[in-house]
Amino acid sequence: MTDLFRIQRPSGAAMPVLEGRFYRPPLPDSYVLRPRLCERLSAGLQGRLLLVSAPAGFGKSSLAVEFCQSLPAHWQSLWLGLSPRDNDPGRFLERLLEGLQNYFPQLGSQALGLLKMRQRHQPFAFEEWLDGLLDELAIHLSPSAPLLLVLDDYHLAQGPVLDRCLQFFLNHLPDGLLVLVTSRQRPDWHLARLRLSRQLLELSEQDLRLTHDESLTLLDRHSSSLRGEALENLIQRSEGWVAGLRFWLLAASEARNGGALPQPLHGGEGLIRDYLLEEVIDCLPAEVQAFLYDTAPQERFCSELCDAVREAHDSAEILRFLLSHQVFLVPLDEHGHWYRYHHLFSDLLRSRPTANAMVPTASLHLRACRWFNAQGLLDEAVEQALRAGHLDVAANLVQNLSEEQLLAEQNVGMLLRWKMDLPDSLLISTPRLIVLYSWALGLACQLDAAEELASHLSRFLPAPSATAQKSMLAQWLALSGIIARGRGQRELTLLYCTEALESLPHKRYGQRLMCLSTLSNLAIADADLWRARGLNRESLELAQRVGNPLFEALAHYDRARVLQARGEILRSLDEVHQGQQRLQGLSPQRLYAIRARLTLYEGFLLTLRLQPEAGLARLRTGLNEARACRDISVLIGHCVIAKLEGCNGEFARAFAELAEAERLMHIWDVPPIYYLAMITLVKCELWLAQGRTDLAEAWLARLGQTYNGEQAAAPPEFHPQMPLHIELQQALLESIQGQPMLAEGRLNALLEHGQKTGRQMLSVMALNQKVALLLNNGREPEARQALGLAFEAAAGGVLQPFGELLRDHPDWLREQLAQCPTGALRESLIERLPQATARETVELQHPGEALSAREQAVLQLIAQGCSNQEISDQLFISLHTVKTHASHINGKLGVERRTQAVARAKELGLLA
Repeated sequence: MTDLFRIQRPSGAAMPVLEGRFYRPPLPDSYVLRPRLCERLSAGLQGRLLLVSAPAGFGKSSLAVEFCQSLPAHWQSLWLGLSPRDNDPGRFLERLLEGLQNYFPQLGSQALGLLKMRQRHQPFAFEEWLDGLLDELAIHLSPSAPLLLVLDDYHLAQGPVLDRCLQFFLNHLPDGLLVLVTSRQRPDWHLARLRLSRQLLELSEQDLRLTHDESLTLLDRHSSSLRGEALENLIQRSEGWVAGLRFWLLAASEARNGGALPQPLHGGEGLIRDYLLEEVIDCLPAEVQAFLYDTAPQERFCSELCDAVREAHDSAEILRFLLSHQVFLVPLDEHGHWYRYHHLFSDLLRSRPTANAMVPTASLHLRACRWFNAQGLLDEAVEQALRAGHLDVAANLVQNLSEEQLLAEQNVGMLLRWKMDLPDSLLISTPRLIVLYSWALGLACQLDAAEELASHLSRFLPAPSATAQKSMLAQWLALSGIIARGRGQRELTLLYCTEALESLPHKRYGQRLMCLSTLSNLAIADADLWRARGLNRESLELAQRVGNPLFEALAHYDRARVLQARGEILRSLDEVHQGQQRLQGLSPQRLYAIRARLTLYEGFLLTLRLQPEAGLARLRTGLNEARACRDISVLIGHCVIAKLEGCNGEFARAFAELAEAERLMHIWDVPPIYYLAMITLVKCELWLAQGRTDLAEAWLARLGQTYNGEQAAAPPEFHPQMPLHIELQQALLESIQGQPMLAEGRLNALLEHGQKTGRQMLSVMALNQKVALLLNNGREPEARQALGLAFEAAAGGVLQPFGELLRDHPDWLREQLAQCPTGALRESLIERLPQATARETVELQHPGEALSAREQAVLQLIAQGCSNQEISDQLFISLHTVKTHASHINGKLGVERRTQAVARAKELGLLA
């Protein structure tokens, strides 16, 4: 920092013209203001010390300048930019006193003379000198005009003697004086007393990192052409490092001038590389630099791993040095055990020329492999072996992975990454590898590949013993059952899974649990919820006997799905929470598919409780982990989010969410049978909400032929009740098309099925749809009776099916709820009712915009249930014109859907 200062004059004082020795630099032109940090610093104005400590390039000095400019009017500030020459306490104190004398000219004239008389090679009683100066300063300071002393870049001057000097200064600081220190290295001060008395406010690297919005502001100020995924990747890799983004912007500007596209953010190239080398690495001792390069290949590290990789015993000490000197270490836990390097800093370390390496990178990885294996961290040991290029070592390690561990964690993304690096000859070299990778492919829904790989087990038959032979055949049966369920082959699934349960050895509890889970899912599809519940109970008991929390969580997840089908939403949520509690002891750094599924299902259940914001947050969290595990449960997340967006009228975002789900399925090579019908059904729901009945009608017919026809296919795993939901959408379509009798008959059939099978969730949905149908057709007494049945069926806590009544018929629903006995369901619905509106005050959304004659004609036909094409034919206008009129009608009535427009028009007296 330039050794200059622009002083803020105290009120009424005539200040001399300074020589530029204490000038506070202005903010950079491209600086992004950070009021959130200035507010935090302002909270420490009543203390003694503000400490801003972070690595190079995080904007410490600029923040200090901004804070000085935002100080209250009665505050004064003194800026002292430090340099290595200020390491001498005498010189530092001389500069400090000269700066203070600009405010208090009579201060320390005798003290300054003592400093100038001293000899640098002779000891000097700094504490005694400071004691006298501070006593004199206390006389001049006034609470009405407090002074902020800024010591910028303290790390440049820091040393043991100066640290002791400043420690004494802070301990005896007079009232009216506050110190702000910026430094790349945490000063070696004893600050416990200041913390305890709340006289200290600290900001660290974590605090100074740019937020996502601040990063966007910085990039937008420079008219960056980067958008979408590339922009998000840039922000993510920068990790809030201000200098990194500034250097990228500069490089991008130069690239645009040269006609080339901006390069991605990388710490081992260009300006960022030069800055990190000059400002960070070259300033470190040689042994610390060697440590950085030796540990850089590791994605994460601790002192013990570093010792093993370096074959040394001083890693803990060096890590403490790096922490105290703020050298781009990112902690990965609350205990200060595991760390990684900042992405861009890691780029630089890994991009060094191999010739400069003391130890070949392959040897470093192999040493790490041995250490991870000794710690029982098998997955990381395999990763290290692959990076070292020792494929045979990796294959041998994979064989140590038990089927139970694989099936419990279900992180198939990891195994499939390994598979890409291992040659096929190794994969089929042992029965263990064949079984493991067949399961991994099966869980990844790559059914043909799983079946083909499993067929290689025949090469190892007959097995050495009858026991081994039986075990191998049983494992093949279990895997075949999972594959058959994925293909929708109901009978084969029952056959294989049942036979596998009869012959699997007890030690193969993981595969037994997978078979029980698959049969439970099939039982839900078959409407045999009692059998599903019995299978769930057996799964939970087995998981508890073996004491595996992951399998216990899986059993709770399966139980939650059965309870949801029965309409027991609150109990289903409780099961999810129990499963999550069983996973609390697991590392948050590791990925678990079952944790992702529980989180996604929790989000889904919260939407059923009409808590969309909380549900969306859980869905997004679950999606992140499910994607990292390559788990097909991402379908739940994307489909539910699409429905939420559709309910809010954000149809473009809803379809984009479904498109992202399809994109993932294509990338992961998942067969269409898993996802296509599920996504298409959600699209039909969105099309009906948009009034695009032609599309919905065509696709609902295809879905009905597939899942409700004479040779109906088994529904997909993640939507075992799909045939019933197709019927619900068909009934809604018929209602919109003006065929209320057909719709009512379909809904009555669904109600009868729901009552027979215990599918209360289905009953609640069908009853609410029926209530809306009856109300729209003027059959209010029957609607009231159906609503009473819906209240009874919804005793388990589901609220979402009442959403249409809450939105389209709030006054009528309020009247019905007023006559209901007090209960949780009644209170929950009353809380979600909009404010009451008197009928006589209801007006058009845009007063003065009456419907035109043509719009009234279109509205009449919409009320009769005519499709857009039928309206076009009857009024002799184009289909596009019909859609335009319908859009204008919705806008004038302040609604989004055809059914809402009809209800609103009747309320306004526009329809008979």
